[in-house]
Amino acid sequence: MKTKITELLGIEHPIIQGGMAWIAEYHLAAAVSNAGGLGIIGAASAPPQAVREQIREVRKRTDRPFGVNVMLMNPNAQQVAQVVIEEGVPAVTTGAGNPAKFIPMWKQAGIRVIPVVASAAMAKMMERAGADAVVAEGMEAGGHIGELTTMALVPQVADAVDIPVIAAGGIADARGFAAAFMLGAQAVQMGTRFVTAAESIAHANYKERIVKAKDIDSEVTGRSTGHPIRVLRNQMSRDYLKMERAGASFEELEMLTLGSLRKAVMDGDVKGGSLMAGQIAGLVRQENTCQEIIDEIIGQAEKLLKIE
Repeated sequence: MKTKITELLGIEHPIIQGGMAWIAEYHLAAAVSNAGGLGIIGAASAPPQAVREQIREVRKRTDRPFGVNVMLMNPNAQQVAQVVIEEGVPAVTTGAGNPAKFIPMWKQAGIRVIPVVASAAMAKMMERAGADAVVAEGMEAGGHIGELTTMALVPQVADAVDIPVIAAGGIADARGFAAAFMLGAQAVQMGTRFVTAAESIAHANYKERIVKAKDIDSEVTGRSTGHPIRVLRNQMSRDYLKMERAGASFEELEMLTLGSLRKAVMDGDVKGGSLMAGQIAGLVRQENTCQEIIDEIIGQAEKLLKIE
């Protein structure tokens, strides 16, 4: 299926894997790229050398395009931004900040730059800064979120900019994929669906919680801090919300969540870990390979969109 995004990135299918911390590493990224999508390494707060090693591991496993998600809150963001240039990464997505100061050097290196945005105003700012496309991510998504829903955000962003728009947040099957295109998107980005992929290193306990999740099983923590995060409800999220309501300081809340995502992803601690997942978790019913996920979505979406 060809769109402006598949042409821009040189990929077969307009499906991008989210840059999820701890989960979006080289096994998953290479598998998504080999399946025809765009696999993403989530740099998160990793040191530059670790990101470099991840990039090289992906290259051992695929000759297809892939990308790196640069989290701009990372104290090492400047060095990571340089690493992606030195390693010749084809595409960069960004989150948690404004990447404008890095865009010129990435563009000069021939890297496709795709910031994640949560408003039409931010999308326009990124277009003026030279971004090649934007990911419009609604608050249905797992992890760090904005305030607008995907249904409201995507068409407004599509109307606001001339560069291609990628829809994210609440998409896990062909129906969501087709709906995104009706809203004006040229591709979709999925996170939660790929957490449960066979190639994902997420602990089996984490995957099981997503597969067994119902539609109302996620909640948002951290609104009082200005950094809202969507997770699946568990003991840690209940404790966090209780502390928030009691007026706990930012530092106290930070101490509670320190290392909590690693606990969930690597250790399988589904009680005390941070189970980041989107509202669409209730639609994810089994573990599949990345190839199966992408083939299923594209095959069904082409029928829905009546693409010959």
